[in-house]
Amino acid sequence: MHAHAHHHHHGHDHHGHAHGHHHHAPADFGNAFLIGIGLNAGFVIVEAAAGFHFGSMALVADAGHNLSDVLALVLAWGASIAAKRPPQGRFTYGYKSSTILAALANALLLAVAIGAILFETLHRMMALAEPQPTAMMIVAGIGIGINALTAMLFLKGQSDINIRGAYLHMVADALVSLGVVVAGAAILLSGLWWIDPLVSLVIVAVIAWGTWGLARDSLMMGLLATPPGIDLAEVRAHLASFDGVSAVHDLHIWPMSTTETALTAHLVMPDRLAPDSFLRDVAASLEERFGVGHATLQIESGENPCGKGCS
Repeated sequence: MHAHAHHHHHGHDHHGHAHGHHHHAPADFGNAFLIGIGLNAGFVIVEAAAGFHFGSMALVADAGHNLSDVLALVLAWGASIAAKRPPQGRFTYGYKSSTILAALANALLLAVAIGAILFETLHRMMALAEPQPTAMMIVAGIGIGINALTAMLFLKGQSDINIRGAYLHMVADALVSLGVVVAGAAILLSGLWWIDPLVSLVIVAVIAWGTWGLARDSLMMGLLATPPGIDLAEVRAHLASFDGVSAVHDLHIWPMSTTETALTAHLVMPDRLAPDSFLRDVAASLEERFGVGHATLQIESGENPCGKGCS
């Protein structure tokens, strides 16, 4: 896998960037994804069934939260595979941006899950079904273990929004399951059954909060907004600071995927033509300082400074 992934990058060495380092981040997570998806998907089914069987909406909501993670894992895994496929035919960027679509799709699926759990919880509150607290505690306890285990698989690789998403989901899940265990204990001690649907609503709020953040970030990427860690003015100043550059215009910085950033800019250099080594140095400095792995620079002499829309 690595060999061929490497190989098709040699084509653009003239950009002056060896971007092997963060390129293969997703590769090592193939097994982590499979194990995580298998464990969690199995547990979602068990937990939802237990929730209905033992009359606990908190368990059903927790299963919904776990399901949201299985979806996140499946999408992130698919996207990481797609991101490694070389460019072909009309897909000159390869399939990198599928990672952005995956994050968006994930947010939409979560919104659906929230609606379903809310509906069922409110329905249950009318029905006054009594939950069985001991069973709640046992099932949710198993959930904590499974989530903690899966989170550990994704401890590395936090630079990719999808991997980070998978990791944070698992950590949040472990905490939510812990909440269900605590709720079970509270019902056991107090005999107040309504603690269960109440906890269910809190879990829904937790899922909603995460979904909002995911939707916002992935929409920004979909609209090709400059990644949050990069200050446009700073990049402009950086480019202008190179020897011989009198002006910088048409500067664009956008995410090609959840891990890679591209940049294009026109540099006005009235006194000299830039040799390839100059372009290489600028590209290398952009990668070094701003994490931009794909820079395309156009050099102009500036005779006709505003022929077409200067920016």
